[in-house]
Order: sequence, then C-alpha cells, then structure tokens
Amino acid sequence: MPHAADAPHDDAPRRILVAGASGAGKSTLARRIAAAAGVPYTEIDALFHGEDWTPRPSFVADVDALTSEPGWVTEWQYDSARELLADRAQLLIFLDYSRSRVMRQVVARTVRRRVRREELWNGNLEPPLTTIFSDPEHIIRWAWNTHGTRGELVAEAARRRPHLEVVRLRHPREAEAWLADTYPFHPES
Repeated sequence: MPHAADAPHDDAPRRILVAGASGAGKSTLARRIAAAAGVPYTEIDALFHGEDWTPRPSFVADVDALTSEPGWVTEWQYDSARELLADRAQLLIFLDYSRSRVMRQVVARTVRRRVRREELWNGNLEPPLTTIFSDPEHIIRWAWNTHGTRGELVAEAARRRPHLEVVRLRHPREAEAWLADTYPFHPES
C-alpha cells in the first residue's frame, strides 16, 4: 500500500486538458492521467456528438458543468468550448507529435474502428473508408489539415492565461516519462 508521501501532492493540478491533433492520443493519455491523478475523466467527443454525428445542443452547458467541478481531465477540442476549458484548467498537456506519427495513428485507429464497427459516441460509427475522398471533414483529412494549427492555439491560450501551465511533449516516450515523473507511485504510470 502506498504511503501518504507517495500520493500526488495536494498542490498538483486537478483540472487538466490534453491538446493535440486528431489521432495524437489525447484520449488515451487523458484517461491515464485521470487514473493517476485520481480525478474523473470525461471524453469530450461523447459530450459533443449526438446521434448521426449531430452536435448536442447541451454541449457547452455540459462543458460548463464539467469544468465547474474541482477536478477533471478532458481533451482540449471544439471552438465553442475551447475558451471555457482553457479558462478553468490548471494544466494543458500538448501532444506536439510529428505529422507522420499522427497520421499513422489516426489512419490505423480509423481503419480499426471501421473494420470492427466499433461504436463511438451515442451510437455513431466511423463512416465508410471511401468517404475520405468525399467528406472534407473526414477525420483523416481533418488530422492532416489541422495538424499544424494546434501549436498556435496552445501558444495563444498560454499567452492569454498566465495561470495555465503548459507541458509540451514531442514524442510518446516524452509522454511516458512525464507521466512516470509526475505520478511515480501510481500503477498506471
């Protein structure tokens, strides 16, 4: 059994965002951080997407309720909620991975989800893979087109919020090291 000294410090951030391009691994890392920090994780995609991929009308109100809690971890996404999330967060982890890494990950994830017909949020499934050619917002195209813009968003958030600590991680090895250093006695790390 861990000693009290092994637990996260009382002053450790408890309101945490994970930013990065689509497919970088935000949700995976966010789940691990939440488990290690002992705070709830909420997948922001589940709050945003309603049936048939329609935005849920209660999305911003749901984000407001989530971020009003004393501790939480979620992804930093969606223009309509990004400011509110950053205003209330203490820590923003930026997965600043290379475009080639992100593209390998998002393609593999998308193909796996489609082939296995994995249910995502509120009954939604990945669309047929051929829609990458017809849908300008297909997740693979989205990841490619927005990859270079995440750093600008993070830098602007940090500039406007001196209270917001930003940790920039450029490779999954750095993410593993950060997690192990930040939560050294947690079994997840």
